[in-house]
Amino acid sequence: MLKEEKLEKRIQMGLSGWGDHDKLYDEGARAADKLEMYSRHFPIVEMDNSFYAIPSAEQMSKWAAAVPDHFGFIVKAYQGMTGHARGQGKDRYTNVKMMFEHLLASVEELRLAGKLRAVLFQYPPWFGCERKHVEILKRTREWMKDVPVALEFRHQSWYAPEYREKTMELMRSEGWIHSIADEPQAGIGSVPVVLETSDTGAVMIRMHGRNAEGWHSSGQPNWREVRYLYRYSLEELNQWKGWIEELLEKSEQCWIIFNNNSGGDASDNAKQLLRLLGMDSGPEPLRQMNWLDEDIFTDK
Repeated sequence: MLKEEKLEKRIQMGLSGWGDHDKLYDEGARAADKLEMYSRHFPIVEMDNSFYAIPSAEQMSKWAAAVPDHFGFIVKAYQGMTGHARGQGKDRYTNVKMMFEHLLASVEELRLAGKLRAVLFQYPPWFGCERKHVEILKRTREWMKDVPVALEFRHQSWYAPEYREKTMELMRSEGWIHSIADEPQAGIGSVPVVLETSDTGAVMIRMHGRNAEGWHSSGQPNWREVRYLYRYSLEELNQWKGWIEELLEKSEQCWIIFNNNSGGDASDNAKQLLRLLGMDSGPEPLRQMNWLDEDIFTDK
């Protein structure tokens, strides 16, 4: 077991987005102040708004200035670059290469500030293990130049017994950071937990929850309310404690992002895992006491 002061340098725990975690903000907080308030609790964040539109360099510079020097951003790649929204962005970009050029200019502000950890490319459930998709990954890595990039799949075929080691070798040879997904096992459009690293510098973990029923709700009017509606139990988090310690034997840093926030559980679970690891879990969440809510008094 590593000492706490060593873990603080090697494990960075955070959440997906900084605008929807009400327990972390002062009462009446302005949207413009939420990133700074978030940074009091966690040293890293996954920027998810970049998936819908690439922020301007000016906006990135403002966000970099709002957080402490040690803070880091994982920027989620724009949906037009990963094939989630085919045809998306045609009003702004004449071709895919332009999207990459815009993203590179955008994240350069974070790089200059020393606050860019990686750009995350999460590919959709229909992006299976095929030669044409391998070529897309190679081209994407080339276009991202020397920017650190993390890779997460949704299609099980990449981790099928006959392809798993080849997938990991592809990540290693091309310079991808493996993003390990904890998600419901809900058919071909979900992947198992694969405790492999591809980069000695860092490995990423994204905790999506295990709500199998809600996993395939994309496209439904209430998908945001149900897809990530899940609260990890202490038993499940304890299992991850052991897995994280294993991963740190292979990579110097581990970035852990909780994305199970449909019910507001992400910040609670992240702080629980920090405590299980023997790390400082930061200030207590700011929230109104609800005397009928047993979760206020018990860890679940």
